[in-house]
Amino acid sequence: MPLRAYEGRGVVTTSTYEARALGVHSGMSPMRAARQAPDTLLLPPNFEAYRHYSALFKRAVVGIAPLMENRGIDEVYFELGDLDPDSRSLGLRLKGAAHEATGLSCSLGIAANELLAKIASGPDKPDGLTLLGPEDISRRVWPLAVAKINGIGPKAAAKLHGLGIRTIGELAAADEALLDQAFGARLALWFRESANGVDERPVVTESVTKSVSRETTFERDLDARADRPRSSAVLVELCEKMAGDLARRDLAARTIGIKLRYADFHTVTRDLTVPRPVTGARDILTGARECLHRVTLDRRLRLLGVRAGSLSGLSAAAMPGHQGELPFGEDSAALIGAAISRD
Repeated sequence: MPLRAYEGRGVVTTSTYEARALGVHSGMSPMRAARQAPDTLLLPPNFEAYRHYSALFKRAVVGIAPLMENRGIDEVYFELGDLDPDSRSLGLRLKGAAHEATGLSCSLGIAANELLAKIASGPDKPDGLTLLGPEDISRRVWPLAVAKINGIGPKAAAKLHGLGIRTIGELAAADEALLDQAFGARLALWFRESANGVDERPVVTESVTKSVSRETTFERDLDARADRPRSSAVLVELCEKMAGDLARRDLAARTIGIKLRYADFHTVTRDLTVPRPVTGARDILTGARECLHRVTLDRRLRLLGVRAGSLSGLSAAAMPGHQGELPFGEDSAALIGAAISRD
């Protein structure tokens, strides 16, 4: 449907380059996006397809660069080391493998560390390949907005703007005492190091999932009592999806939690430690309902979410008492970091 016809809630998860040129960006509310580009088409997400192509993409590139850090559905980092003396040729091989496996383009940044590789992966999108050496920082990185540093969000960027610091170069040259006073010594140090291209983080090829969550924002605020059938159905659906998430990862949870956001945007959470690890939708639902009993439902609800934590890698099939679905339903030696992301 065209954005002008959309009346619900939600958030724009991504936008085409044509839509971005009209001012529509990820994280924007559909209502605001409609004011920017009312004739832009709004498409529903297809997470099954996203996961499918993500898996194809990662299998293809890890065959070339096996030391890979998985940062999400469409972003990975590699430690390239001495894989190829010609870094550009290596980058083209990675991009070619991704395209052959998926039919999609991607953008790749090659630099001395993850922070710079992330920055390098952006400017030449779509279908970009950018090599960024230390000698390029002042010319190519410092003119960029501070928000281009991964980890500086809207609030920190606004605070930096208030200090007269808008570009990465201005942040690199900022007075240390000024940053220390505004952000504290630890964060200020990270700002200065990042602005100067310093990042000591290694590429982490193994990670442990600590929690998984599912949540939904209602199209309209729900009355906790009058709209109980609707909210109950949503809770069931979230628990079923959560069970699927755990099964796909072969995980079980010892902690179940809920998240509520009221119409006034006040948010509350409650957690429950269960007697044994759980995997099934029915057990997750039971824990979620117990958490809800500890919340005062006296205001209209905007959002409902479910969380599973304290995860362990247990096979769902071996779990005693498992319940299924609910009945209702710079040279290559120096270039150690690379970031690649979907266009």
